[in-house]
This record gives sequence, C-alpha cells and structure tokens, in this order.
Amino acid sequence: MSFTTPRRSRVLTATLLALVLTVGTGCADDESGPSSSGSIKIGLLASLSGTYQAVGKDIRDGFELYLATHDGKLGGRQVDLVVADEGNGTQTAVPAATKLLKQDHVVALTGIVGGGSVAGVYPLLNETKVPLVGSNGRPELKDVTRVWHTSYLSDEPGAAIAQHVRDSVKGSVYAIGPDYQGGWDELRGFTDAFAKIDGELANPDGKTTFTPFPATTNFTPYFARIKASGASAVYTFYAGSAAVDFVKQYAQSEIKDVPLYAAGFLTEGGVLNAQGEAARDIYSVLNYSPDLDNAENRAFVAAWKAKHDGSPTTYALASYDAAAVLDRAIAAAGNDPTPEAINTAIGQLGQIASPRGTWQFSTATHSPVQKWYLRQVRQDGRALSNTVVGDLATIGR
Repeated sequence: MSFTTPRRSRVLTATLLALVLTVGTGCADDESGPSSSGSIKIGLLASLSGTYQAVGKDIRDGFELYLATHDGKLGGRQVDLVVADEGNGTQTAVPAATKLLKQDHVVALTGIVGGGSVAGVYPLLNETKVPLVGSNGRPELKDVTRVWHTSYLSDEPGAAIAQHVRDSVKGSVYAIGPDYQGGWDELRGFTDAFAKIDGELANPDGKTTFTPFPATTNFTPYFARIKASGASAVYTFYAGSAAVDFVKQYAQSEIKDVPLYAAGFLTEGGVLNAQGEAARDIYSVLNYSPDLDNAENRAFVAAWKAKHDGSPTTYALASYDAAAVLDRAIAAAGNDPTPEAINTAIGQLGQIASPRGTWQFSTATHSPVQKWYLRQVRQDGRALSNTVVGDLATIGR
C-alpha cells in the first residue's frame, strides 16, 4: 500500500504538520537526564489477522504514522513499539496482552479492536497498573482508573443517530447485528435511544436480531425476515469482512430498496472499496471523516496519503490521537515516566486538538466528549466515499 513521495512533497508535509499539530513533546537536548535521553516501551495490540484484520492494520498504521512524523519519539523519548496480534477476540487477545504487560514490561498499552477483547484484558491492567489508551470500541466498565479511549464507547454511534432515524423514517426500523460484545453494545446504543423517543422496532419480538459471529456469511435468510416484518428501514452494525458480505448481499436482496442506516464501520475504509456500488447511498454515523475542513485534518490526511494508498479511517485517526495523548502525557510525567505517572498525566491533559475537531476526555468514562457526523456513501470524483452531510449530537458523559 505504500508508495514513494517526491522529496519536496515530504518536506512540505512535515512542515505543515509542525505548524498545525500542537503536542507537548519533551526536548531532546534537555540536560535534566533520563526523560530526554532514554527510550520507552509501548505495547500495541490490534487484530492483524482474522475478521477485523483491516481495522487492526489501520490502528497500527495510525500510531506508526504519528511516530514517523515526530522523529520516532513520544514525550522526548525514543519509542520501542512492541506490536502484538489480537486476533479475533478474547481467546487470542488475552495471551498477547499478558506477554506485553508481564514479559515485555510496556509502560502503556494501546490499540485493541474488539470490546470483548478490552473486557478480557481489563483485569490485567489493574494487576500490572499499566494504563490502556485504547483506540477502538469499548464496553462500559465499572472502574476506568487506568482505561482511556480516544475513540468512543461502543453504544455511542447508535445513540448519536437515533433521533435522525426517528425523524427521517416514517414507520418501523429493523435492528440487526453480530452476536458478540461489540454487536450487543452497538445495537443497544441505538435501540435504547430509539425507544426513548418513541421509535418502533420492526423485529417481531421488539428486540435486535443477532447473527452468529464470526460464522455468519450468508445473510439471505435474515433479509427474508426483514421483508416479512414490513420494516421501513434497517439499522445495523457490522465491520470488516462481515460488513462486505452484508452490504453486497443486501444490494442483491429483496429488500435492496429499504433504506439502510448503520454505525459508520459498515462502510469505513477498505471495506467500502470491496463493497463498491453495493454501498451507494448508505447512511452512517461516525466521529470522523477525511473531508472535515480543519488544519489538523488537512495535515493528517496529507501525511497519511504520503505513505498509504487511500484516505485515513476513523481507526487510523483514533490511533494517531492515542499517540498524541501519550506524547503529551509522557512529557508531563517527568524524569521517571512510570505507568502510574503517565496515567495521572493523561487525566490532566484537558482539550486535545485533533483532525476530528477538538475533544477532551470525559472525567466519568475516560472516553471522548466529541461531535458525531452523519455521512452518506456518495460519488467523489471517480470513487465512492463517506461524505459528511450533516452534524449529529455531541456525545460524552
């Protein structure tokens, strides 16, 4: 996916990044000692195989892009980035995280694609007292002392779009998604918010239909159920290869003319290329789009395109922001940036300038208080893209 950029373009991109990305890095020439001259070990856990491989690679590449544009340093220290494969969920994520935390002795952990993986790794964070700066979905947790996320809580996309769906659809909505932690949270966010504003589900029992994960690749029987329900629209969440299967089959099904609304991951990144025309006109909700018009985003998109074919995704953006958070926190942690010192510093960061727009951590949930956007798959030049067509709610609690 990489391609070579002329030297002048690389210099221009680096200059632009230096002007617009305000991060609190330490000074390499500081004579105070260890904080400026030593290295620091960071663990990155992401799905580099399995259903969500594309998502995991974007998370890895987003973090590595930040390092590449900041001399390989966070907080003035050279970074030793240890990358591990999360695989398809908890069974592979927990052993990989155990090695990072207990054998590699990383001072902070980042990444993690699945909400179920976060739940599985969570006890290890408290045991080792290492903070997680996650960059994808997260379930609700009782104690978030060492858990931070630059992405969202998994129920927030659905909650953010519920009012728009209620206002736009004249009739009932069928809710469907994958049967695992991330799917439960994503659909619950929509159905709970939808119910509060008197929205009606078309599902016969009034509850979301969940499809076996990751086994389901043929969605045709479920489309027949949707047809029989008389639904006026569908709301869903799928990602990765499951999203490609769902969208392609939907476009060929007997319900192809029923409006489809989704959490933005359904058409995000490489899956949109794989879906092609089948994805046209799908509405989705997400916290980021590469066409957002602000200086930070223009610089981020330029840097991404200098290294990759295509535009950055929300997964890459969240991981890039996770690196920015750690950069500032490690710098603020002083001469001895221990896991505890870094964790304390994260809680004191305040507002963070980002390609998505300025955001900050919620003191209650340690996830972003941020704006959500309504997008539609539309033609953009010769390709289809997720185009922002409106602002939705600002979510955070």
